[in-house]
This record gives sequence, structure tokens and C-alpha cells, in this order.
Amino acid sequence: MSTHVASLRDGPSVFENELGSISQLDSSSLPILSGLSIKRIVLGPGAIREPQWNVNANQIAYVTRGTVLVSLLGNADEFASFVVLTGQMYHVESGAIYHIENVGEGEAEIIAALRTSLPQHFSLQSSVSAMSNAVLGNTYDLAASAFDVFGRADASQIVRRDGAAVVPDTAGFPNAHLFDLEGQIAPLAYPYGQAKVARKQYWAALEDLSMYSLTIRESGMREPHWHPVTAEMGYVHRGHGRMTVLDPDGSLDTYLLEPGQVYFVPRAYPHHIEVLGDEDINFLIFFDQPTPGDIGYRATASAFSRGVLSASFGVPERDLPEFPFTPIDPLIVSRNNPIDRQR
Repeated sequence: MSTHVASLRDGPSVFENELGSISQLDSSSLPILSGLSIKRIVLGPGAIREPQWNVNANQIAYVTRGTVLVSLLGNADEFASFVVLTGQMYHVESGAIYHIENVGEGEAEIIAALRTSLPQHFSLQSSVSAMSNAVLGNTYDLAASAFDVFGRADASQIVRRDGAAVVPDTAGFPNAHLFDLEGQIAPLAYPYGQAKVARKQYWAALEDLSMYSLTIRESGMREPHWHPVTAEMGYVHRGHGRMTVLDPDGSLDTYLLEPGQVYFVPRAYPHHIEVLGDEDINFLIFFDQPTPGDIGYRATASAFSRGVLSASFGVPERDLPEFPFTPIDPLIVSRNNPIDRQR
């Protein structure tokens, strides 16, 4: 059993009713997680993720299917409402209150990463219910009796909308919290794969998170690499693959990946990914830095003289492979050799 991977799609739900569900992987369910956690939110037609706010983490989220309306109130009376389509992302700062509403005809699914391994939140319904009618009346300049209609039940988290969705006229305007990831021309593109990136140079709202939509084709492979100061948490959106992670104690963890699974690689751990089968694989990869760093094996071979490599590997210099000179690491490489057996 791998310590690096678990299923988000098939794991236990933290909330579920006839309108949708919320599942979560944090350090209590996947102990290797550090500084990151992940949620999957499914909303049926007409369903609303009630207003709530994260206590201890910024959040970025990717809509894998459907159309949602996000409304939020941030610091200094910052109001925002915007529509998020499939393939687009939104950002919510820690402490900002927001809601998610399915305004499409079909089911909506959101994959959200939070910058903490143990997320906490407050709901609007629960926080209002905690105050007395008199306190609420004073707050809104109303009689206390105006709040007699309020129950004091626990929050439902996902509730039903009565009537048609109300989408503000301004919800389609550009917004600093919204980022069209899949509409981006891929900054990193190869014949055997590509990466579309949500990082600070493209999305100014990001402070301590970033994300890559990484597609690897059957003819490609994510070369062995590590991130010097960045942990990596990946969600398998489509396809099947195999991943290998090297731990500092020298143990090697190789495991299969399928849709709905989440893996985690601590910072500076070497790892690589390859496709299994003849279909592309697509990952939503979240990082705990606004601009993730990367060091690849291919460029590493160009960083040292052949004499140093010869001494390090205990191989005569004349017998060393002819490593290609690589001043800029390619991220994805061509897979010219057949898949080897799992060790």
C-alpha cells in the first residue's frame, strides 16, 4: 500500500445529500500531506454550496465539468460575482466568505486545493445561528422578533435553490479571482505533451499556491525531476499512468494512477510519471508556492563534467552515455523505449 496516493473520488464523503457531495483528503486521511489538502465538490442542478469561509488557508479551484456562479465578500468590502466554466479556475483568500452555485443544466464538479493540510471553515448559517436574536436585531437595525423564523439547526452545506438562478449582469466580466486556464495557449508544449499553468506571473492573485494542467501523451513521459522548495499534490483527471517516488531512506515507491486519485510528493523528492495504455493522461497538479521550481535529471547531466559523472557512477568516462547538452530542461520527454516492468 503506497503512502503517497489515495482516492478522492471513491473515498468517504465529509458531506452528502440528494443535491451533491463533498469529499476531502487531508493529513488525517493521507498522512503524508503537508501544507496542502484537496476537496471534490459535486453539485446537482439547482444546488448551492452554502456561503462559508476558510479559517486557515487560501484556496484555488478548477471546474472539471459544469457551470458555477461564485459570489464572495473579501477584506475591505470587496464584493465579487463571476461565472466559472469548465476548464476555468477561481481563487478565494483565507477568511473571505463565498458561495458556489450550480447555474448549469447538468451536474457540476469542482476540484479545490487548500494551502493547509488540515482545513477548517465556518458556515454563514452556523455562525449566524450562534448569535442571539437580540444581537442579530441590533446588527441589522431590526427588532429581535424578526429573527424568530430562523432555526438553529446545523448547516446543511449543500442546499437547494428555489426558482431560477439569479446571475448578475456583471458576472461575465473579467475578475481578478477568475482564471481561464484551459483557454491559455500552453507555455510549455511538445509533440508528446503540454502544460497549461496557473502561476503568479499569469495570475496575480496567487500568493502561496499554483497549478499546472499537465497532459502527457502515450508517446511522452514526465522525466524524473524534483522541486527544490515546492511540494506537489496531483489529481488524476483523465487517463491511467504509473508514478515512481524516491524517499530519502532509499526506498522506491511505484504505484498505478487512475482517474479520481490524488498523489503527494514532498518537496525535493525525485519522481517521474509515465502513461499506461494508449490514451493521454491529464493531471491537475497543485503546488504550495506561487511559482514552482523544477530540476530535471536531463539538465542535471549537463551540470557536471564527464569526469565528475564518471567518478560518481563508477563508470569509465569512455563508457558513459552521450548525454545531450541540456541548458533548459524540457519538462516532458519523448518515450522512445518500451515501458519496463514494475519493480
